[in-house]
Amino acid sequence: MTAAQIAARLGMPRSTVAAVLGRLGLRRLRSLEAKPAVRRYERQRPGELLHLDTKKLGRFRSVGHRIHGDRRRASPGAGWEFAHVCIDDHSRLAYVEVLPDEGQVHTAAFLRRAIRWFRQRGVRAQQLLTDNGNGYRSRLFQETCAELALGHLFTRPYTPRTNGKAERFIQTLLREWAYLRPYRTSNQRTRRLPGWLEHYNRRRPHTALGYRPPISRLRRSQ
Repeated sequence: MTAAQIAARLGMPRSTVAAVLGRLGLRRLRSLEAKPAVRRYERQRPGELLHLDTKKLGRFRSVGHRIHGDRRRASPGAGWEFAHVCIDDHSRLAYVEVLPDEGQVHTAAFLRRAIRWFRQRGVRAQQLLTDNGNGYRSRLFQETCAELALGHLFTRPYTPRTNGKAERFIQTLLREWAYLRPYRTSNQRTRRLPGWLEHYNRRRPHTALGYRPPISRLRRSQ
């Protein structure tokens, strides 16, 4: 029933009913709809499935508003850059680069370097899971997948939770690296990335892995 229907049934002002529903978090009918069940899954071995995604980051030439809180003190014309991430479904081992854009050329080149990085650690990639971004849909990216003998799966449109491991990793990346400290410039932030990534892969406890770091799963599977 809508707020108007409830008000009419109870003989109460509609504004009162709306206020009560608002306090209960039931202002909209869709709030009554059950949320889809979370389907958790995990591949059995490293390399069976790699998740790829990107995150847009603002460039800056001085400490940003997330630290000092004043949006007027911005870096006009600094532009954007993109964190490209690749994370293994089984181990959560991750590889990240900061690149100028998320177009097909940089996306395909990133894939090559990511696959090489994983191979150096004994992980042979078999499949990728990406969203439906133009870079991943491009002919160049598809040709690169074919050359590397990689299957390519796509998430369902408008359902980012189907690429949940990449989404969660990006949130960790932002919280523990990108916005952790008041970097003087975005270049300084990028220079800090390799050290943070080494910590994430080799030392940071991961709840889904029994509070062990991602590298521990590679050792167990070898």
